[in-house]
Amino acid sequence: MARISLAPPRTLALRIGEWYSHRRYGKVLDPGKALAHNPRVLMDYVRLERGVGRWRTLDPALRHLAVMASAARIGCSWCLDFGHWEARELRLPLERIRYVPVWRGHRDLFTELEIQVMEYAEAVTETEPAVTDEMVRALVGRLGEKAFVELTAIVAVENLRSRVNSAFGLTGQGFSDRCEVPPLPPGRTPQASRPSDRPEPGAAEPLP
Repeated sequence: MARISLAPPRTLALRIGEWYSHRRYGKVLDPGKALAHNPRVLMDYVRLERGVGRWRTLDPALRHLAVMASAARIGCSWCLDFGHWEARELRLPLERIRYVPVWRGHRDLFTELEIQVMEYAEAVTETEPAVTDEMVRALVGRLGEKAFVELTAIVAVENLRSRVNSAFGLTGQGFSDRCEVPPLPPGRTPQASRPSDRPEPGAAEPLP
């Protein structure tokens, strides 16, 4: 149950946000309702997200894996739930995306680069960060410095999202229920394509 009321004052900014959210996502997002108690924070948050949405250097599939791995490390159930909707919008293979929170036990479902990205996302998310020189060298060598900077920044942004949502006590809104493949518990083997069956994604080459 949310720790903060999800019925903020009915300001003009909130009404506009509700209209856009319904149109874009089919429902009003709970983080927006919580943040709307402080309209200035809400508007600056929206500006940040709009700016982040224009980042285009990092491969979208790698970016999404990094975001999901960070959210899972923090334990933000709202972000993981919403992440399944985003994966569907990006046309990513949901039968693999649902295993991101337990990727270490299902390495055969991911490419070497995908594993490096998720491992780095978790290291950045740790308190204190556990990034190593070897991680950075490997990723810069594979992605280039421009995409590596974007990777690091998107993980930091996801830390903001996940920590705010977790502090507010927000949980899933049923987005994963609207996907073709819902999340599965650890231990089950999905009928997914193996990394060897697919080209490995690069900085501008999304997964099929």
